[in-house]
Amino acid sequence: MTSPKHVICEDAIEVKSENVEFNNEYIESTYDYSTTKITRNGNTIIATPVSQVYNFRTKRNVGKVGVMIVGIGGNNGTTVTGAILANKHNLTWETKDGTMKPNYFGSLTQSTTTLLGMEQNQEIYVGLNKLLPMVNPNDLVIAGWDISNLNLYESMKRAKVFDYNLQQKLKPYMENIKPLKSIYYSDFLAGNQSSRANNVYNGNHACTEHLNILRNDIKNFKESNNLDKVIVIWSANTERMCQYKDEHETEKSLLEAIESKEEEISMSQMFAVAAILEGCSYINGSPQNTFCNGIMEMARKRGVFIGGDDFKSGQTKIKSCLMDFLVSSGLKPESIVSYNHLGNNDGKNLSEAKQFESKKISKSGVVDDMVTSNNILYSKENEKPDHCVVIKYVPFVGDSKRAMDEYTSKIFMNGLNTIVLHNTCEDSLLAAPIILDLIILTELFERIEWKLEHEHAKCYKTFESVLSVLSFLLKAPLVAKDAPLVNAFFKQRGSIENILRACIGLRPINNMLLEYKTGFYNLYKTEEVEVNVKNSTKSMPKLLNKNKDINVNTIVNEQQMVDID
Repeated sequence: MTSPKHVICEDAIEVKSENVEFNNEYIESTYDYSTTKITRNGNTIIATPVSQVYNFRTKRNVGKVGVMIVGIGGNNGTTVTGAILANKHNLTWETKDGTMKPNYFGSLTQSTTTLLGMEQNQEIYVGLNKLLPMVNPNDLVIAGWDISNLNLYESMKRAKVFDYNLQQKLKPYMENIKPLKSIYYSDFLAGNQSSRANNVYNGNHACTEHLNILRNDIKNFKESNNLDKVIVIWSANTERMCQYKDEHETEKSLLEAIESKEEEISMSQMFAVAAILEGCSYINGSPQNTFCNGIMEMARKRGVFIGGDDFKSGQTKIKSCLMDFLVSSGLKPESIVSYNHLGNNDGKNLSEAKQFESKKISKSGVVDDMVTSNNILYSKENEKPDHCVVIKYVPFVGDSKRAMDEYTSKIFMNGLNTIVLHNTCEDSLLAAPIILDLIILTELFERIEWKLEHEHAKCYKTFESVLSVLSFLLKAPLVAKDAPLVNAFFKQRGSIENILRACIGLRPINNMLLEYKTGFYNLYKTEEVEVNVKNSTKSMPKLLNKNKDINVNTIVNEQQMVDID
């Protein structure tokens, strides 16, 4: 039995192809995108291969990047900031298990690899961040807003996420970081949050004054730190769902509603509007419905990215994997019950019904695309599994969330299979690297432009403003109108990998390994092959290799017989 041969390579990558060019300013590639168009003729499904040639160009200079976190004093905000500082200064700390070193485990961009290609019979893997220039998280400049006036060291102590000794090592770096004053519209958050709100501006609903304050905060942060760009990310508590009105439908009506102090404009919408008007990408890390039509229109007009909703870190990430596995295996999930309890401030906020409803919606929708992909299993109209989501607040467990899931599926001959999982999630330690990935990938896509091959060079443009490539990192992915919604874990990850490959002129990862399944890999080992065909020897057609001409047809083992007609 042959053991799998995987090699992780940290060497520099050079792509030798007529489809890619590296110059001082850009990486430019030509990419032939192939897909399959489906049409129908009565009951017949007609599949037609189609292709389109794209030109991509990626700016090589990353520049100086700033991040503004809404809710920087919360568990996620202090964990992200502390982790960056610990990695940047290479801090070590002692625990009962010995000396600990900082890392970025849990980050797609910083701690995962991707298949580059084959070397002889070995799969060669490289760090995902080796494919294209990405910002180093250690270089990010961090600031943000919070309704609490505690400095980040005191906030970190309150969060109780990091080991005590690490907190002490971080103290000199974090005690001088203080959050900016925030807006606070109490009707959108649970009533139990009011005790924290000692760092807020007067006024309990949207107004132009608040919008201008937030815009000036972004502008001053960018100018005072000499930044090339700023990305704004919501990591604050879950808001209740906004009740959309006519005022939310267009940019014009939304700005007029803010000016007239409309009460149904949420805090997250105010931060989104401020960021977009300042030309900054905005990411919504909570499940509320921040992105109304007016905000989406505003972003598209300015070519600004928006992404959401709700960081996908623990229970829901496992659900997107397990449902993908079950349905892809031909098993039919009939019941999914998800229970979790946690004791951090997120759990406290979610203990009220309106805020929980926002979270319930984002957690429940994650299975939908996998269910609708299989009409053999789910043949009835609107058929889907029973799906129950429960969240309880238990202060004692703090940030160490407990998640319990039960998946019951119909199997062969109507038997039943039940899978039960217990997952202890360190909530913020799982969310923090996802926040970094959202920032890093958003910044990267701000530097990628595309056009169709036949278009003039002046036609280069950015991706669609709704940055759905971030779906891998979010529970309830935001997609553009009429775009397919994908929650399946491996499809989402593959999309990121293959788009990055396209930008350096490489084909998608297809996992066919066709050269090995057909025996064609012998091409690289054999100078000349002749095949005995029905007791006669025939010359093989010539196939040009990069290194030599080789007589070849279908290359087979020496004893194997092949018909050639």
